[in-house]
Amino acid sequence: MAMEVTQVLLNAQSIDGTVRKHAEESLKQFQEQNLPSFLLSLSGELANDDKPVDSRKLAGLILKNALDAKEQHRKFELVQRWLSLDANVKTQIKTCLLNTLTSTVADARSTSSQVIAKVAGIELPQKQWPELIVSLLSNVHQLPAHVKQATLETLGYLCEEVSPDVVEQDHVNKILTAVVQGMNASEMNNDVRLAATRALYNALSFAQANFSNDMERDYIMRVVCEATQSAELKIRQAAFECLVSISSTYYEKLAPYMQDIYSITAKAVREDEEPVALQAIEFWSSICDEEIDILEEYGSDFTGNSDIPCFYFIKQALPALVPLLLEILLKQEEDQDQEEGAWNIAMAGGTCLGLVARTVGDDIVPLVIPFIEENIAKPDWRQREAATYAFGSILEGPSPDKLLHIVNVALSFMLSALTKDPNNHVKDTTAWTLGRIFEFLHGSTIGTPIITQANCQQIITVLLQSMKDTPNVAEKACGALYFLAQSYEDVGPSSPLTPFFQEIVQSLLTVTHREDAGESRLRTAAYETLNEVVRSSTDETAPMVLQLVPVIMMELHKTLEGQKLSSDEREKQGELQGLLCGCLQVIIQKLGSSEPTKYVFMQYADQIMGLFLRVFACRSATVHEEAMLAIGALAYAAGLDFAKYMPDFYKYLEMGLQNFEEYQVCAVTVGVVGDICRALEEKILPYCDGIMTQLLKDLSSNQLHRSVKPPIFSCFGDIALAIGENFEKYLMYAMPMLQSAADLSAHTANVDDDMTEYTNSLRNGILEAYSGIFQGFKNSPKTQLLIPYAPHILQFLDSMYMEKDMDELVMKTAIGLLGDLADTLGSNAGSLIQQSLTSKDFLNECLSSKDHMIKESAEWARLAINKAISV
Repeated sequence: MAMEVTQVLLNAQSIDGTVRKHAEESLKQFQEQNLPSFLLSLSGELANDDKPVDSRKLAGLILKNALDAKEQHRKFELVQRWLSLDANVKTQIKTCLLNTLTSTVADARSTSSQVIAKVAGIELPQKQWPELIVSLLSNVHQLPAHVKQATLETLGYLCEEVSPDVVEQDHVNKILTAVVQGMNASEMNNDVRLAATRALYNALSFAQANFSNDMERDYIMRVVCEATQSAELKIRQAAFECLVSISSTYYEKLAPYMQDIYSITAKAVREDEEPVALQAIEFWSSICDEEIDILEEYGSDFTGNSDIPCFYFIKQALPALVPLLLEILLKQEEDQDQEEGAWNIAMAGGTCLGLVARTVGDDIVPLVIPFIEENIAKPDWRQREAATYAFGSILEGPSPDKLLHIVNVALSFMLSALTKDPNNHVKDTTAWTLGRIFEFLHGSTIGTPIITQANCQQIITVLLQSMKDTPNVAEKACGALYFLAQSYEDVGPSSPLTPFFQEIVQSLLTVTHREDAGESRLRTAAYETLNEVVRSSTDETAPMVLQLVPVIMMELHKTLEGQKLSSDEREKQGELQGLLCGCLQVIIQKLGSSEPTKYVFMQYADQIMGLFLRVFACRSATVHEEAMLAIGALAYAAGLDFAKYMPDFYKYLEMGLQNFEEYQVCAVTVGVVGDICRALEEKILPYCDGIMTQLLKDLSSNQLHRSVKPPIFSCFGDIALAIGENFEKYLMYAMPMLQSAADLSAHTANVDDDMTEYTNSLRNGILEAYSGIFQGFKNSPKTQLLIPYAPHILQFLDSMYMEKDMDELVMKTAIGLLGDLADTLGSNAGSLIQQSLTSKDFLNECLSSKDHMIKESAEWARLAINKAISV
């Protein structure tokens, strides 16, 4: 295959589709028939300097993909597959890879670096390939600069792939020494210096011990700061990226360097090219993030002796930092508002200013107000836009009292600018700023209202007028209206928006039909705002919400009339259907929440359900997520009447539960099963075998994303509550699953925050399942079937209590389950609860909880337990 593989690899990149497809088939076949020689010939191709660069690059890429994948289960399979290969084959491949690092072809070296790191990521944790780091380190002292560069690049990738605990400290020290030496100003070759700087970025997480040593830390910081002054742009950028990473990883070690860092970053922001300047601003944004987290975690009143002291770097830098940020707000680009995802120095400056405001609160206001007053009415649009942007950026953080006076003065000015300013940028930023005023400074929590009967009319008129402006301005105007409506969501029987309801809804529907509504996310924004306006509407406007139902149904109907669509059109159609189903969901929830409107609304139910089923039918493989959510809302509103839709709907429900690939769809469907259980109660029984079978299959699959597992457990509880003692036949399948998941989630020593959060959601799902099952069997002659499971459940509660890492929700569900146990099993549970290690302590802790939900559950549990014990 040797000669052949080169040609096949080149053909696989051919512009001719047929040639390409044939080559891809051959490669696939070769891989399936003889994996070891397939991988050997790829590594040989990559290492051979006589081969064309394109075939070498692809060979390396295929090798890399044979070792790693995005999906966890696939990655696990590939790791196992590599580990089970013959040791000689692996050694030959690794030798080829290391030899490629000396190649004169840059692309081959770089590809090989990545593959070496992937192999290291698999082998080092298994204590294999111990000689790798030693041989790489010996390469660093080689003379040809390109070998040094490739080796540093490999060390960088290696640090990205393996976790710090896999590499012994002696090796870490040597890697850092090699990397920092490569970064040194005395290194004449820029490629080497760049590779070293990028490698340091990945190696920083390994440097805990080195950053704790003053001398080593000083040396690393000095070299990084020097690299920010290199003549080579890419090196300066990479060095600032290192500083940004250091600011979050080693925040508490930065104090001695902050003065110098301020000078370096300020110079870069004012004088350097944009990629470098952006990283320099990012440094300060990152420091803000750290300080916001610390202040939130400890409350703003904590004393200096806490574990992670806040150094108040931002507060100290304010007098110099704020003027610097205001200055760069004036560096806007002409057309930044029209581009999706545009990012430039002025936007970065505004974002950083917003973070500074959240970090220091009131202190920022006097530093920014003079800039706003000076520039807000200048003839140059840049000054007006920068002043408006500065104002909008500081609205979150300072206390409302500090801002109310200026906001009241600014409001009428902004409303007039939004209609009259000749510049699109200024209007865009003005509408955004109005949205921020409504989001942060208007609502039930603020003493003096900003919006009064007097100015409400003008605000609505201006926003509706702006929705006719260019798409980017119209989208921001929709956003402002969204926050305005949101703040009236729970205001009681009457809302200041009521008189304008009809006009607002009409304007938003008009926006959705604009020819250019596809630009700047305008259509999406209009529907999201419409949803919020409906959500915050009151009983007075219910008749108008009812009139909206046939209008949105008609829109959805039109999307189903489409002829043969191209894939691009189909995607747009799917998006629009999603927006319309989302809108119907909100309307159904709104009208379903009070009996009189629900009664009138239900006349549309058959037609709406028919439309949802057609939305499902026009998607062959995937179930439409928004339509599924809307059906959940409909089931909740329809109650027992929903049963008539089940025969037609069930196949889509099953399809959603089988959708491993799009796990969000699967999760949403599981939630809808819960809604339907609550709506149908015992009437769901005929469908339970199919549903339970699918849920059990989901749980035992290693392909399903872990986030779907907790809701599946909760769903067991919903089903048991709905069908009561009929759940008996599922106990032998469901209970062992719950028990093994409970054992897994009980003990979680030293894991990261994400894992703790997941563990708590898993526990909550398991507890909800048990609760539903026990409540479902209450007063049934079959309750004794549950007695054997009680000891394990109490053990689970004990071990969670002893771990001391339950969040509030888990505590509430757990104490509720203890009550359900006593309530359903009576005296059978009484003695078990008395014998349990921690039930009494846990109950007392919950009874004295500050969280009234926990306290309420605990009081109920105490009654149930006392009753069970006294029997």
